[in-house]
Amino acid sequence: MFNHDVLNFRVEKFDLGAFNPNFGGIDGGKIDPSLGVGLRRVDTKQPIAIVSDSYEPVQYLDIVENLEESIKMSGIDLEAAKFETNVIGNGEQLELTAKFFAESTTIDGRNDMVTPQFKFRTSHNRTWANNGMMGYFRAACYNTLVDGNKLAYVYGRHSKNFSVPSFASKIRAASDYVANAGINKMHRWYQTPVSRDQAINLFSRTLAKRLDNVTKAQVPNKVMLSNLMKTFDEENRHIIGRGNYERYGERTEGTLWTAYQAATAWSTHVPKENTRVLREDKVRKMMDSTHWKELEEAA
Repeated sequence: MFNHDVLNFRVEKFDLGAFNPNFGGIDGGKIDPSLGVGLRRVDTKQPIAIVSDSYEPVQYLDIVENLEESIKMSGIDLEAAKFETNVIGNGEQLELTAKFFAESTTIDGRNDMVTPQFKFRTSHNRTWANNGMMGYFRAACYNTLVDGNKLAYVYGRHSKNFSVPSFASKIRAASDYVANAGINKMHRWYQTPVSRDQAINLFSRTLAKRLDNVTKAQVPNKVMLSNLMKTFDEENRHIIGRGNYERYGERTEGTLWTAYQAATAWSTHVPKENTRVLREDKVRKMMDSTHWKELEEAA
């Protein structure tokens, strides 16, 4: 499944007081030992994090092997599945992506193909616990289609006590949710009209809002709003987004689906993974907002 070769390293704790003076670029390496202990790769001795004395590192390979067994046990169709392994930095973070092409479907019976996708994130620097998100991958624009419902998410303890049957059951439940209620929502969004004014109002009050330094009031971030609306308009000129697809013709208004694509394009196409995670969370919060739900209820 996943690439074990890039995960074939171990991490260990070490005493900060006896550490290399170039740690993190800190002159002299004078790090207060009361902060805890260091965590580093065994092979390169590269530091990864400072952790508590009681912290027990769990090796990535151990986590991934259990995750693979959980995916197999979940009953998801693995024919033609694609698995991606992304080790971030020196190994501080790990993101795994599984795309299940055998279960791909189209939205509203058109040629807008989406594929079930499971993203799993964990870390050695305690930024991510063992957590997964079941959603969709859209072929037309490579957007990761996040879901605002907690039923699409899988959480596990960052410990050696990784229960394979339990995690498999959670993955199956999340998969069933996105394959039924999740995809049904998308079909409705495809048919739910959203005007440019409604899209501007939605984004201004959710993704593209900022705090004014003078008045301390929430105001639109004009640059971000402009970028979101540019994508919204591009989506509305095509039935399935960018590229050589069947056109809407003279259509200038949009749908909740195209507003959703503008939001997920904003969260997906960024170079840094940590930024992507933060933006995905903002998209989820947008979908849980009253502004989104008011548009959704019009379906």
